[in-house]
Amino acid sequence: MRRLLQKLFSGTVIRLANKYSSRPDALRVHEALTALYNRIQQQPGVRGLILDLKHTDKIIILSDQHKGTRNNSDDFSSSEPSYLAALHYYNEQEYIYCNLGDSEELWKNQLFGVLSSNTATFEAEKCFIQRKAFIKIFGNHDLYWDNDPLAWFQLNRIYGENLKVYEGAIFRFSIANTPLSIFLTHGHQGDLQSDGNWFSKWFVSNVWAPFQSFLSINPNTPAYDNQLKSAHNSIMYSWTAKQSNLALITGHTHQPVFNSLTHLERVYLKLDEARINGDKTTTQALEAELLAGKVSGESSPRIDNSKNTYFNSGCCCYSDGDITGIEIGEGMIRLIKWKTNEGDTRRILLEEASLELLLDSKLNP
Repeated sequence: MRRLLQKLFSGTVIRLANKYSSRPDALRVHEALTALYNRIQQQPGVRGLILDLKHTDKIIILSDQHKGTRNNSDDFSSSEPSYLAALHYYNEQEYIYCNLGDSEELWKNQLFGVLSSNTATFEAEKCFIQRKAFIKIFGNHDLYWDNDPLAWFQLNRIYGENLKVYEGAIFRFSIANTPLSIFLTHGHQGDLQSDGNWFSKWFVSNVWAPFQSFLSINPNTPAYDNQLKSAHNSIMYSWTAKQSNLALITGHTHQPVFNSLTHLERVYLKLDEARINGDKTTTQALEAELLAGKVSGESSPRIDNSKNTYFNSGCCCYSDGDITGIEIGEGMIRLIKWKTNEGDTRRILLEEASLELLLDSKLNP
């Protein structure tokens, strides 16, 4: 019976979940991003960190694990092997780890259940804390870390030391003798359905979670095209387009974006180029990737094809067990995927560009 209901309702449920999960408003989003960015600059260490980074520093940015309690509504459990393998790699390579929010799914679950069900992942994160290389940013699904008076106690219990959780961070680089700032935040700011909205939390906890658990539905399908997510990304991009030598990295939408283009669009661009060049091997590989539905996204957040200033890390809870993230290091920025197949996990480079391309002086023609 459950399989029959899954077949009948999965598509409809996923469409409804995506349709009503986000209600971005451009003015609210822009005002919220500006307010947070200015506050971090004016009062560093209160709502966010400012880090002056060197060319040799390496950073991994992962978001949206949505760690649950190992029941049928736990979107993270299938991605845990990829996540643990990734953290092991990045810790050994001495990366700074920026967790960009919604790490714990606290709309559907009580904190105790999440903590007891994810011991291995918290231990892996603790390795970065011991190296003073962990930045934790809260999102709308783990807002607990910002507003609960006992959050500090729980963080100390999890990680063995005091840990400040921020709303954002600013990474500052000197690229080609030019200052470049990268602003990081979860991305729910100004979203009417996510930014402190009690009804969304109530609906997810009391209606959606039980229904999802019964049907064992994970809505984070990599190939799912969603206009509202792209609309949200477009709003984020339009804010960065007004800034100078500033890039923005968010999560929240679960939709990877690189240089202001969704990963799906970039695959189509590569496919067009391969067809023009008569590269049959690449053409067949890209066509197979599209057919398999292993990319996500729909329309571009880019407005005028002029700036490479918006990035989205995707998520760590795709239904196929993959995770995506953003790497920064050695003067480069990369979109990567970690994939586990029959117990073997590997890192896959999806996109790569020089940080110089983020500067105003390197605008696209």
